[in-house]
Amino acid sequence: MDSRSAVRLRGLGVQRHTHWALRGVDLELPRDTLTALVGPNGAGKSTLLEVLAGLRQPQEGRLDWAPDLGASLAWLPQQGSLDTSLPVSVLDTVLLGHWSRRGAFGRLRPEDTRAAHAALERVGLDTLGRRRIGELSAGQLQRLLFARLMLQDAPVALLDEPFAAVDDATASDLLGLMTDWPSRGRTVVFSTHDLAQVRSRVPHAVLLAGEVIASGPTAAVLQPEVLARARERSWALG
Repeated sequence: MDSRSAVRLRGLGVQRHTHWALRGVDLELPRDTLTALVGPNGAGKSTLLEVLAGLRQPQEGRLDWAPDLGASLAWLPQQGSLDTSLPVSVLDTVLLGHWSRRGAFGRLRPEDTRAAHAALERVGLDTLGRRRIGELSAGQLQRLLFARLMLQDAPVALLDEPFAAVDDATASDLLGLMTDWPSRGRTVVFSTHDLAQVRSRVPHAVLLAGEVIASGPTAAVLQPEVLARARERSWALG
């Protein structure tokens, strides 16, 4: 594997029910870079993220993380994974980000609480720490989940459609946070349908349609003729 790569996939194939969601995937993702997974509905974006996160096993091929990265991943699934009926405060939810280092019953230190408050401030929720999570809007909930993800401080962050249920202002703010993470030594991979957002702010992209149509610098991947190939492939898949 190239020393600049975070992960390498070779001949990867993943089945969902009776069909192949992905097949023949050969791909290397760069480390310390923000990468967007794009493609039509059903292209395999969520499937690929689940494989990268270790939540789904491929039926073919192999996946190899760089030795210093694969053991510590931060995962943000699509919104809806958080049970907002629980009587839990915003601050306590963010503090769960320390579990990977403290364990479920580990004692939190004063600096852990300070870090949680700092994360809430960065996502614009610093005045809502005592509020119950069930009182938050969809956009505020996503900001909360980002704050928790930040506390995990993992070298790899994987996010599935992180902006799907939020307004444009929230999406722009959160993407601004993500663009800063690679400079802090994080490899970030996320899925999205917003091509304009990717073109303007994301350096690396992977275009999927049941296979890898293109991968590389965003401007090259999102050329009209390349996007047309993805649409044709998607129609062929039915």
